[in-house]
Amino acid sequence: MSKVCTVSEAITAVERRYPVALTESWDKVGLVCGDRAAPVRRILLVVDVTDDTVAQAIQVGADMILAHHPLLLRGVHTVATDTPKGRLLHQLVSAGISLQVAHTNADAARPGVSDALAVALGLPSEGLAPLRGVDPFPLDALATTVPTADAQRVLDAICEAGAGSSGGNYERSAFLIEGIGTFVPGTAARPAFGEVGRVNEVRETRIETILPRSHRAAVVRALLQVHPYEEPAFQMTELAPVDASTGLGRVGTLPTPMTLRAFTQHVAAVLPAAPVGIRASGDPDRLISRVAVVGGAGDSMLGDAAAAGADVFVTSDIRHHVASEFAAAGSHTGGPALIDAGHWATERPWLDQAAWFLREDLGRTVDIEVSDLVTDPWTVKVP
Repeated sequence: MSKVCTVSEAITAVERRYPVALTESWDKVGLVCGDRAAPVRRILLVVDVTDDTVAQAIQVGADMILAHHPLLLRGVHTVATDTPKGRLLHQLVSAGISLQVAHTNADAARPGVSDALAVALGLPSEGLAPLRGVDPFPLDALATTVPTADAQRVLDAICEAGAGSSGGNYERSAFLIEGIGTFVPGTAARPAFGEVGRVNEVRETRIETILPRSHRAAVVRALLQVHPYEEPAFQMTELAPVDASTGLGRVGTLPTPMTLRAFTQHVAAVLPAAPVGIRASGDPDRLISRVAVVGGAGDSMLGDAAAAGADVFVTSDIRHHVASEFAAAGSHTGGPALIDAGHWATERPWLDQAAWFLREDLGRTVDIEVSDLVTDPWTVKVP
């Protein structure tokens, strides 16, 4: 008898591919509703949680939904059934369907949402690079000097607060250097060592260590509490990302250049159709080779696409004035042409990628289904 997968195991599979550490600070990902111990036999993948996709999940007998967009991104004070989100949550709970969200963590992962879009457009996956890097485990470097007699006590305190580790299997990692420190206390100072108004020398130890950036405030607080000096000096430096492959958006090169007119037609042909359609801004006869993409709303990354030397930027939800100003500037600076391909259509390819991963990781214990329901709010297009 095959082992039954649980909600917790399905979440682990999702987060293995789309690490929570990649999530933007404003975002809300993870388990929205459901029992982690509940069995999962069928998962439905959707871009949005809507009345239609929840009804589809119930119809196909799904035990779990994996959605790209958060249902509860902003704070709520009620989930009553007379509110849209409350109604959906009650339907999910009543049907015993768990809801998991992978949003900006799926955007920044490698491969992630923009990789799926880029590959769908014909860009070779091996040549893709992020438009804006995201470090999954950002680190800081801390350096401070303390009287040698107090070095171990201070090191213990800051490591207890989170320093001395990069998140791996080693803790309390530090480098200690002994030397002579010198200082002159002002007239209002109350020095722990030495005399006011005179050059003082103290045998000190310099402590150098690293820490996860998320622990910075706690480590500084511990340092200031335990350090014997009245005004301890320390240096905190943000370390450059080690992994350059993760981040938002992607840029790559087409195997064969084509005009903007032809490439726009190509985008319309390979992406799933939606009423919002495809629109482009730029010279239709411009030759396109280097392509930047962002699945979903990406006009905040127009500057990143330009800096990457893209000939065209494919995304969605480009605001009128942003597009107008960027097009005017691009005509003089050689910035990229723009293609707005619709929000749902640019993120729909990710569902196939995530489905492939889940089938690989969960094996035959879970049926994985992908929703093709168009969840863009625009439902009618008049030519």
